[in-house]
Amino acid sequence: MTKFGLKTGCTILSVRRKANGERYLTKDKHFIYLDHNATTPVGPEAVRAMRPYLKEEFGNPSSGYLLGARAKEAVAQARQAVALLLGCQQDEVIFTSGGSESNNMVLKGLVDFKNSERSHIITCAVEHPAILNPALFLMELGVRVTILPVDRFGQVDPEAVKQAISLDTTLVSIMLANNETGTLQSIREISKIAKEYDIPIHTDAAQAVGKLEVDVNELGVDFLTVAGHKLYGPKGIGALFIRKGQSIEPLIHGAGQEAGIRAGTENVMLAVGLGTACRIVGERLGNDIRNMKRLRDRLQELLFEGLDGLVLNGHPDERLPNTLNVSVPGLEGGQILDGIPEIMASTGAACHDRTVRLSHVLSAMAVPPEIGMGALRLTVGRTNTMEQIEEAAQLIINQVKRMRDRA
Repeated sequence: MTKFGLKTGCTILSVRRKANGERYLTKDKHFIYLDHNATTPVGPEAVRAMRPYLKEEFGNPSSGYLLGARAKEAVAQARQAVALLLGCQQDEVIFTSGGSESNNMVLKGLVDFKNSERSHIITCAVEHPAILNPALFLMELGVRVTILPVDRFGQVDPEAVKQAISLDTTLVSIMLANNETGTLQSIREISKIAKEYDIPIHTDAAQAVGKLEVDVNELGVDFLTVAGHKLYGPKGIGALFIRKGQSIEPLIHGAGQEAGIRAGTENVMLAVGLGTACRIVGERLGNDIRNMKRLRDRLQELLFEGLDGLVLNGHPDERLPNTLNVSVPGLEGGQILDGIPEIMASTGAACHDRTVRLSHVLSAMAVPPEIGMGALRLTVGRTNTMEQIEEAAQLIINQVKRMRDRA
């Protein structure tokens, strides 16, 4: 009988197979969620704020009567909440369907497709696929793309950015925090270099917002990506900061919503959810950062005490406070997690989780396959307690020891 664990509530909802291949569901014991970089649970405040827009507050923000006016005001308040969190003006925030759309809007929106060969984009090898795949798409259309290497910690050398700049460079796009290792990039320094050459700079901050203090003016960026479901907001909603004075060609053309940059009737409910989530982040971020780091560091301490030969992937200090990426050399991360259904975690980025191949991030960091294949991405969040962390560490240690004994 085969069992596959799926996430739900505070239990593991399992899919079991009978001998004849028929599937059925059953609830097992509690689980420990350590995959907050994949997605976060929607915060209770956001859930409450969104409820009215499922039923009575169904107005179209473009409608002139009272129901539409209330919807328009709700979107405006949500936009203001996002702006306050990012340190920008309300009219510099555009709502999107998520991080992928925001990234695509910037990369494609700055290209002159009539003269695509005159465009040049600089990015790096550890970016999320929502950056790398649009970049590869643009390359096929004649855009020149420079993908910079990273060091063994996963960081880009700002000097390499400077050396890559040419007369036709139209955009520098470097992520703020890596989704797999948590490694942070020197965005402030890179932004200063870009400004010297009057080149717009974008940062994918999907993993950083909600886990770090993120201020667009301190960073010096012209464009910044936000994903709602990474900061206890709903899925299907994101935001793009566009600094005043910058302009991009719309990815979606239509009736001209979102200042004419992103057409389509606004999703009021999801915008309200994102705005509420951003407001809560602003209220509790300091405490959240301290708590995440305390839990993450304890998990790291216990694992390295209990297992010989563990390898830390990413920068030991300059990383997200919630992220721990470790490798067990000689084993496969997916097989380790398969033996611990109580733990919900990833072996790499969630969009290609459990694939038996080396993560492109670890590959770019020159992590050998025999080490990288044993990677575990363990990311803590608001839902975790110290008791869970200690239990998770012991479960991982026991499973690795069992697998080593069998080898």
